[in-house]
Amino acid sequence: MATSYVQRRGQLEAYFDRTAVEAWSRLTSDAPLGRIRATVRAGRDQMRQTLLQWLPEDLRGKRLLDAGCGTGALAVEAARRGAQVVAIDLSATLIALAQERAPRDLGAGSVEFRVGDMLDPALGLFDHVVAMDSLIHYRIGDVVRVLDGLVRRTYDSVLFTFAPRTPMLSVMHAVGRLFPRGNRAPAIEPVRCETMRSRLEYEIDAWMPARTRRIASGFYTSQAMELVRR
Repeated sequence: MATSYVQRRGQLEAYFDRTAVEAWSRLTSDAPLGRIRATVRAGRDQMRQTLLQWLPEDLRGKRLLDAGCGTGALAVEAARRGAQVVAIDLSATLIALAQERAPRDLGAGSVEFRVGDMLDPALGLFDHVVAMDSLIHYRIGDVVRVLDGLVRRTYDSVLFTFAPRTPMLSVMHAVGRLFPRGNRAPAIEPVRCETMRSRLEYEIDAWMPARTRRIASGFYTSQAMELVRR
């Protein structure tokens, strides 16, 4: 894997384990939030529901990878549909929080929470992969390489999100680079939707982009995209 991917992966691991724990815990809970973070929570809720809608309603007998699972909300919902979910994240702190929050009874499904890299071949093969907002900090070349690695271990679909290049996100991205701060999350890497689609069509064999949807909620903007077999 490219050096840029490894470096950014290390930055994200450090950020979520050391800096963002309390904020992320509140954001992904029912705790009251300020106006800005409330829009982010609402946007993430909409995005999670979008990705779940793109998955089969009945996931019994299916194996699903939640790649960058955070505190585990999507993994739990997929398990409630019957999926055998492997939920992995770089952050040991977030995985501990996800394990603490996960309900004991998931019916026919299950969730195995793991700390590590979504590209670890030891994770095995999957019917579906979901990567919600876990690739938004990587450059497009690294995103395409990650997706190429994931589709090689997937039978049916890979659902992921990226930061679409919009005027607002471009300004925020530029300002963030001008005023670096040690405790700020690694910068997002906005990409034009057309660029992402064309790169995937050209660089990933036997798979193609299908559905896509943008969720914009205040300070949250993210683009969902589906990869399916040709």
